[in-house]
Amino acid sequence: MASKKKSTTEQPAPAAESKPLGNKAYEKELRRLHVELVKLQQWVVHKGLKVCIVFEGRDGAGKGGTIKAITERVSPRVFRVIALPAPTEREKSQLYFQRYIPHLPAAGEIVIFDRSWYNRAGVERVMGFCSQEASDKFLAGVPMVEQAMVDSGIILLKYWLEVTPQEQERRLRDRIDDGRKIWKLSPMDIKSFDRWDDYTRARDAMFTATDTAWAPWFVARSEDKKRVRLNIISHLLAHVPYEELPAEPVKLPKRKIGKVKASEHPFRVIPELF
Repeated sequence: MASKKKSTTEQPAPAAESKPLGNKAYEKELRRLHVELVKLQQWVVHKGLKVCIVFEGRDGAGKGGTIKAITERVSPRVFRVIALPAPTEREKSQLYFQRYIPHLPAAGEIVIFDRSWYNRAGVERVMGFCSQEASDKFLAGVPMVEQAMVDSGIILLKYWLEVTPQEQERRLRDRIDDGRKIWKLSPMDIKSFDRWDDYTRARDAMFTATDTAWAPWFVARSEDKKRVRLNIISHLLAHVPYEELPAEPVKLPKRKIGKVKASEHPFRVIPELF
């Protein structure tokens, strides 16, 4: 087995301040990256690749929006998003990794975990849902599990979205005041709000134990949601080798319309309010 890469628990250095990315520039670059993601999708299916992407980070760091930006123009049958609920009583009695293993990618699939097995190193550890001993045993075993995943041919990418406490608070308060986002604010988010330092210690312990040569952690600064989405998609495309498949020009065939009599069925048309 390869040796672990030396890790650090230092805080990520603050990025140089820059103006928020404008919508026009963002949409232009996102469109270009979406085209590349489609090419990646076709290559993964063609070559039977297995890709697993893990997203972790504090509440409000932007994981959901980043995942949506990745998946909004590709097939959900190739790009599968896994966001598991709290474990059932039966699942709590299982081997910890057991509930995650069935969701790992088969040939021709890209699986994205919106939070993952690392719950045990984060929320479960901080909020007391597991013992310190259970968390330590988990951290000791993760590198071997991920080594087995990589040895089986899975391309494993792990992203941690880093956000400042000020920006996190702003986003959480925004969820309270926006009826479109209130569903994102869970009771656990409220309980976790004053545990910033506890989560920092948990993150650092996780990095120290699981930032390995075969499955490293990649940290993305998420103060600007638009920039972090573009940066992560670009990084993803650079770390999954792919080529553009040759394609025949698409031409729609001629079709015959008007050979069928108009229907006499009384269609129930919805009210046109707009």
